[in-house]
Amino acid sequence: MSTKNEAAEYDRMTEEPVSKLVTTLAIPAIVSMMITSVYNLVDTAFVGTLGTSASGAVGIVFGFMAIIQAFGFMFGQGAGSIVSRALGQRDQTKASAHASLGFVTAFVSGLAIALVSFFGLDRLVYLLGSTPTIAPYAKTYISLILVAAPFMCSSFALNNILRYEGKAVLGTIGMGIGAVLNMFGDFLFMSVLGMGIFGAGLSTAISEFVSWCVLLSMFLTGRTATNLSLDALRHARPLFLADIVATGLPSLLRQALNSVTTVILNSCCAVYGDAAVAGMSIVSKVVFFAFSLALGIGQGFQPVAGFNYGAKRYRRVRAAFRFACIASQVVIVIGSVVLFVFAEPIISCFRDDPDVLMVGVRALRLQAVALLALPVCVMCEMLYQSCGHRAGATFLSCLRNGLLFVPLLLILSATRGLAGIQEAQPLSFVLSLPVTLPFIVRFFRNLPKDELA
Repeated sequence: MSTKNEAAEYDRMTEEPVSKLVTTLAIPAIVSMMITSVYNLVDTAFVGTLGTSASGAVGIVFGFMAIIQAFGFMFGQGAGSIVSRALGQRDQTKASAHASLGFVTAFVSGLAIALVSFFGLDRLVYLLGSTPTIAPYAKTYISLILVAAPFMCSSFALNNILRYEGKAVLGTIGMGIGAVLNMFGDFLFMSVLGMGIFGAGLSTAISEFVSWCVLLSMFLTGRTATNLSLDALRHARPLFLADIVATGLPSLLRQALNSVTTVILNSCCAVYGDAAVAGMSIVSKVVFFAFSLALGIGQGFQPVAGFNYGAKRYRRVRAAFRFACIASQVVIVIGSVVLFVFAEPIISCFRDDPDVLMVGVRALRLQAVALLALPVCVMCEMLYQSCGHRAGATFLSCLRNGLLFVPLLLILSATRGLAGIQEAQPLSFVLSLPVTLPFIVRFFRNLPKDELA
């Protein structure tokens, strides 16, 4: 990128009104997440036509894919946060070195996950919470996901680096092309060619590779502020990787805990049969779809916070956080009302099974209400990570899905059975809010009021 363009980008990130800037960066992130969420829902609907056991397998695989995503997010958001602050300090060399190192380590991590998992595939599907009837479907699906693991992991890294650069549109193009191709692949391989669960996995593997190629091309064709190259990698120092891991650790913990809790949830549900596993799996994807709008606003907020924190424009950090909290809360209120009122028809779209409906409808309504507590919690976590406050970000990332949800799930499933399983996640959402509020107060109390131009 030319020096002139770099100066224009710096001015945009530090001078444009924060409400407009966050919105501009959030829209492509929202579009990308919505497309991905729609794909997940469409995939669930396609696989649901194969039966309840196949539908349950989607939830099993979803938990495993979260592990791959966890490493992609760690290296992508770890490198991206540093890239954003380095660009705010106008240090192009440091930004490119971290971006290149984040990409390479993400690819190697995905490859390592695939190799290790292939050797223990039979055991893996049961560790993830499969029942004997779900396991054959899950094994077929995961086998193809493992082939795509290096590309999937590094694609998440590339997308996050683009977001932190303020180039969210480029990330949306890459992820969006993959998601749309995936939906078309599901139709072609499953409905037209009748390839069943294998077709769903094949579609995902192909689309992940295509998405990777598109995202990588953004960096190799000079459309980004950072360069991915061996020359940039040579400027990396041993401590750079430690900085990336330390900064991205909250993302790894958050995503890894999502995977761990999904496995524990599936195992708890398996006691009550395939319908319970399928019902809770559908609810998880529907809730994520609803929350993706608010999460997209947060992803638009992150580069603004990181860039301006690096540039010492602290007033803009405050304004951006306030706007992101208000906008995401409005979105969640609307989404929660829709999910609560239309819970039954929403669940029936994916699996019209009375047992699945019984599990899913109540769980969806409980989570719809509890979602109202999440926006402020998520924005606070993103604020800490974007500004390099590692300890606080790490604790907050462990809070909702680890420190609260896991013990609640184990205790309530043992004392209240299936009803307790449905109640654990909503309760963890609500309890995370009073714990998070003091972190917000502390951050802004310690944030300098004077700015350096």
